[in-house]
Amino acid sequence: MIHIYTSATPNGWKATVTLEELEIPYKVHAIDLSEGEQHTEEFLKMNPNGRIPVLHDDETEMTVFESGALMLYLAKKYGKLVPKEERGYWQCLQWLMFQMGGIGPMQGQAVVFERYFSKDVPEAKLRYKNETRRLYEVLDKRLSTVDFLAGDYSIADIANWCWVKTHRWARVSVEGLENLQRWIGTIAERPQVVRGIAIPPPAGTASKQVRMGSAITSK
Repeated sequence: MIHIYTSATPNGWKATVTLEELEIPYKVHAIDLSEGEQHTEEFLKMNPNGRIPVLHDDETEMTVFESGALMLYLAKKYGKLVPKEERGYWQCLQWLMFQMGGIGPMQGQAVVFERYFSKDVPEAKLRYKNETRRLYEVLDKRLSTVDFLAGDYSIADIANWCWVKTHRWARVSVEGLENLQRWIGTIAERPQVVRGIAIPPPAGTASKQVRMGSAITSK
């Protein structure tokens, strides 16, 4: 059994969407970030960095943290969502890293300064929102020549989409980025994606044991 320790965040969705796309059974352990469950001794044994998501595979006895590594582990194990030929594989990996090193950190900081920081820091807001928009434009240019980032739909698309789909929360516009908008809409219609972003439900709405798609969610 695959176990996923996660929450309803862009990085958490990367894991559950990937699992839903693979159509394999897995068990979700919902981590309440507001209660600090990611900092408990038990959780830190799995991920010393205290961040979700974390995967544990009973079959291989492997524990994997960092969302990108987790996605790659699953894709490699099940032979799906990564191109098999070498050129496509590296295209997929570079766009996955693009999200990990660019979209995630920049958009994450945009959200912090727009929504959560205790002081209004206009310079920080502008810096992170502008950089996030610039990265969106990079994606838009790539998507002007391909349907998906690595040619075929892959973990690179899942990783970037789970962040870009929340652009309104970061107050970053996608106006004028027609290729990006097309890509956002296409992926949003996938049934596996619809299921994946609903697992686990937002904190406070999940029951002790919730069954969704191929997942079993427990607290």
